Amino acid sequence: MKKKILLSAVATLILASVHFGAAQQPKKVPRIGFLAPATRTGYQHQTDAFLQGLRELGYVEGQNVAIEYRWAEGDFERLPELAAELVRLKVDVIVAAVTQASLAAKNATGTIPIVIVAVANPVDSGLIASLARPGANITGTSSMNAEVVGKQLELLKETLPKISRVAALWNPANPVYQAIQRRETEVAARALGVQLHFLEARGPHEIDRAFAATAKERTKALLVISDPVFTSHRKRIADHAAKQRLPTVSGIREYVEAGGLMAYGPSFPDMYRRAAYYVDRILKGTKPADLPVEQPMKFELVINLQTAKQIGLTIPQSVLYRADKVIK
Repeated sequence: MKKKILLSAVATLILASVHFGAAQQPKKVPRIGFLAPATRTGYQHQTDAFLQGLRELGYVEGQNVAIEYRWAEGDFERLPELAAELVRLKVDVIVAAVTQASLAAKNATGTIPIVIVAVANPVDSGLIASLARPGANITGTSSMNAEVVGKQLELLKETLPKISRVAALWNPANPVYQAIQRRETEVAARALGVQLHFLEARGPHEIDRAFAATAKERTKALLVISDPVFTSHRKRIADHAAKQRLPTVSGIREYVEAGGLMAYGPSFPDMYRRAAYYVDRILKGTKPADLPVEQPMKFELVINLQTAKQIGLTIPQSVLYRADKVIK
């Protein structure tokens, strides 16, 4: 009898120790790879929006989720190497900002889920099969920025009816996305009877040279084609434009907040906040192929009247009435 009691006690202790050991096993903290072609400081708005989206879903960086950031610092050629680093780290999901980073992530892995963010046209870029059924390991958000560049030129033409020549700042180092944007810009310009003068800029020094060219040719207006490098250096671009009293339009709201004249396009922070939803679903077991790629439902017109006054421009009431936000 005593032997049975002893054996029972030993068994109880063993079971208790097993359960205790299991309880003490640390819960695996998911790791997110964040890949972007820009600088961290220049992309702070977008990063903050993504982190806010995670917090709304119960994830706090450093507590129950880890994030491995990889910034290309404006050097798009580094993206494949940085994507490969994230794959070697075996992160649970990769968040890829805009087209080139998304393509680098896709080329680096066919198994780790990828959440693309603010890609202009993910189908034409070769990232997904379709918006409704992206397929493989990729899903996320599309900015549709290429589709609204015509509207940006229309607003510039309506604000300055007499302009016939517009400079367009673009980044040839961002080939796929910029090629789509440039094509749509040329189509829109022909429809409006506007001649385009394209100016290349891969970084801050080339931005300076581009503005020197606009001054030399006495360009009357400027279209800033959306690009992560330009977003990072938006204050530099806005300051140059103000010094030359040059009306500008962009697809990035943050550009206007930095002193640019006007912007028309989707909310990029909203797309980064929405990326957190995709990360959450994937971490909870949903396959990327089962999550349709979302397009923005709202496009904003933002106008900086302080800048208009500074460059001596009166914004027509017909344009002002349509603005979602006016900076006075």
